[in-house]
Amino acid sequence: MRFLKEHGLPGTLICVEGIDGSGKSTQIGILRDWLKSKNLDVIYTEWNSSDLISQTTKRAKKKNLLSPRTFSLLHAVDFADRLEQIIIPAMKAGFIVLADRYAYTAFARDVARGVDRNWVRNMYGFAIKPDLALYYSISAEISLERICANRTPSFYEAGMDLKLSNNPYKSYVIFQNRVNNEYEKMVEEYGLVSIDAKQSIHAKQVEMRKLVVEILAKKGIIL
Repeated sequence: MRFLKEHGLPGTLICVEGIDGSGKSTQIGILRDWLKSKNLDVIYTEWNSSDLISQTTKRAKKKNLLSPRTFSLLHAVDFADRLEQIIIPAMKAGFIVLADRYAYTAFARDVARGVDRNWVRNMYGFAIKPDLALYYSISAEISLERICANRTPSFYEAGMDLKLSNNPYKSYVIFQNRVNNEYEKMVEEYGLVSIDAKQSIHAKQVEMRKLVVEILAKKGIIL
């Protein structure tokens, strides 16, 4: 399985994971600007953003038509398209690829929805292994508090399709706790680096840059 082996490509793949409200997107955005300020070649990609499939997924979500298995398959197609069209070509060209969510998102969310753990992992066996995968750890309760400051959790984000609770906020906490449990297992299984997402934005960025600098140094990029 390619996902478990070193990719051997000239580029560097760094991804961030964690439930919504963990601050991962903010952190990778700041990192992207910093790396670009160092005149490094950087490409950014995010979950469910393939031109090929993302619009189909969005339309289905609006109608609440997705079963857990269908949800999983659509995201896998989206991921495969971005991997072949964006990530691997950039890696071959020596770019630093920053991914806001990677295959680990599927491993966490799909399994939390009841999809077979081994089935999901085998489906993403074609993915390349990241050089660094960061997991921003935060409780579902704090995540909900941060999200509700700006918006209401969406139907699937709250796990309402699973009928965990008629209350979307209670459902959100139950579902996202399940997701967190899967992430925690992956820290040991895949070597995800856990970062306390309750820290300040500055503290998290300092920790992130230290890890990134170490990874890039191994590639001969000294910052």
